[in-house]
Amino acid sequence: MAIRSKENLLGAWAFLVGVILALGVGLLSFGVLSPVISGILVVLGLIVGFVNVSSKDVNTFLFAAVSLVIVSFAGLEGLQGLKDAEIIGLDVGDLVSSTLGALLVLLVPATIVVAIKSLFSISQS
Repeated sequence: MAIRSKENLLGAWAFLVGVILALGVGLLSFGVLSPVISGILVVLGLIVGFVNVSSKDVNTFLFAAVSLVIVSFAGLEGLQGLKDAEIIGLDVGDLVSSTLGALLVLLVPATIVVAIKSLFSISQS
């Protein structure tokens, strides 16, 4: 029987729910994110940043999160020319841009919190 660590359970669930919510809302919103959903994603991102990342995983989390933020932002900027692209009546540009935007709304607060926590731990040592 495997032993599980419960120290990051809340943060892990917040991250999982946040990613599923960001992907689902991004795909179903057709280009317009609700302010309520955006607020929920920001709160989940803050929970992930404060609770989920242990001190040994900071570098890995920051590397992955910053990579996702940069790629999502670059994808948003690159999709400006695809705003009118349609496949089977669906606006592909709007679907992808709203999904990337929702991921940004989740990941940016988490990344900022973890980076600030990392800077404080470096300054204390």
